[in-house]
Amino acid sequence: MGLCAVLLICLSQAELGRVWAYEHEDALSETVLQTDGDFYGFPRTRRDQHSPHQHREVRHTEGRGLDITTLPDNMTRIVDSQRYYKWQSFGPADRRTEELWVNLNNLHKSQVQIHGILSNAHRQAARVALSFDFPFYGHHLRQIIIATGGFIFMGDITHRMLTATQYIAPLMANFDPSYAKNSTVRYSDNGNVFVVQWDSVSLKDREAEGPFTFQAVLNKNGTIVFNYRDIPIPVEKMNSTEHPVKVGLSDAFMALPPPLQVSEAQRRTIYEYHRVEMNITKIIGRSAFEFTPLPTCLQHTSCDLCITSNMTTGCGWCNTLQRCSDGIDRHRQEWLDYNCPEEAKGSCEDYIPVLPEGSMSSYNQSSPGPTTSSAEMEGQPVTRDLQSSPAHHTGITENTAIIAGVVAALVVLVVLTLLAVYYINTHPTVAPPFYLMQRRTNNYWPSMTFRNQGCHSSYAEVELGGHEKEGFIEAEQCC
Repeated sequence: MGLCAVLLICLSQAELGRVWAYEHEDALSETVLQTDGDFYGFPRTRRDQHSPHQHREVRHTEGRGLDITTLPDNMTRIVDSQRYYKWQSFGPADRRTEELWVNLNNLHKSQVQIHGILSNAHRQAARVALSFDFPFYGHHLRQIIIATGGFIFMGDITHRMLTATQYIAPLMANFDPSYAKNSTVRYSDNGNVFVVQWDSVSLKDREAEGPFTFQAVLNKNGTIVFNYRDIPIPVEKMNSTEHPVKVGLSDAFMALPPPLQVSEAQRRTIYEYHRVEMNITKIIGRSAFEFTPLPTCLQHTSCDLCITSNMTTGCGWCNTLQRCSDGIDRHRQEWLDYNCPEEAKGSCEDYIPVLPEGSMSSYNQSSPGPTTSSAEMEGQPVTRDLQSSPAHHTGITENTAIIAGVVAALVVLVVLTLLAVYYINTHPTVAPPFYLMQRRTNNYWPSMTFRNQGCHSSYAEVELGGHEKEGFIEAEQCC
């Protein structure tokens, strides 16, 4: 029984850890952006009020805020560096253009959702859940925010300055879907492809120039497609005074200032670390851009792959977090908090447990070759404290002992139960069995009454007596 208690305590500690993670995410989501620029509102629905973890609302707090800026020159990823994505452009004469276009009109009506709020609003954004994990700059996202202004916000922290960074923008501009009845924002998700289409939307106060129709396609493998069907005017002639005009991708991370800066101690800063800006002169009717994601450090799950992989460069392994990174991604603050830049300077051998001398000699006799490898350590937790990491066979022995103890406890419990039943049946006149037989009456099993009070169905409390049948649910008629 003591072993069972230990197992229950471990499970409760794991559950507390998950609860702390949820609370930590909610605390970050309460930070509000305070900066100049174009503001987007978030329509609050009934579902938002009942799902605080899935649809987090931004709350204004005193003395706290966010700044949006770019990294210093020596840390900023060069725009269009093709470090995270490579892309191609296609014109009206390319066959690939028609292949990339997703015709929502050919899908069944149940597969296409017209967003009622966004289709009748200006400068509004709404959260939409994906049916799959979408990799964006190496981070897997399950929720996005669609904006009326021709872009998708991909950030974890919601605020009103969505146009600054962390976006997928097929054509970010001052669109107003509420102008015409046939202007809609609709989307479709089939489990592998998510499509957002801004259909027949017009520029605010420039409706006479004609409607725009374009879409963004997010594939499960991380590929992103911008499709353009109707572009009535050149994009370079759009006015960016009222609203930014952007075409491309962007991502950023949030970080805290150094603790020595007391005046800025309560202010978080969002740093844009990479941006893809497309050549807007190539955007015409029946054109397309296709973005293919490149390997990132975050995809490596072991130290050996992180250090030796030829697909990525500049990666370092943080054993404390069990994460591979170059230090410039959405987890940068955590990377700094756990002193990962120093850990990343080491080698994988620094984190391999040292086996006892006898075990090493017997292992070398039975298996020639290197004494340690990634294959041998696969499935084993690796920690920096070498003395706290026992040999592999010791872990197996401990697990076997725990399982054996649990099985033995269950066997003892079954044997005691059988002995008790046997004793009761063979000694019916003894006081304890006779007492139990007396107590087993028709009133022993409780019955529940299902009452219709005022013709509204509700369950009453469990009643212990006053009914002839055992274990039945009885119904009373409406008065």
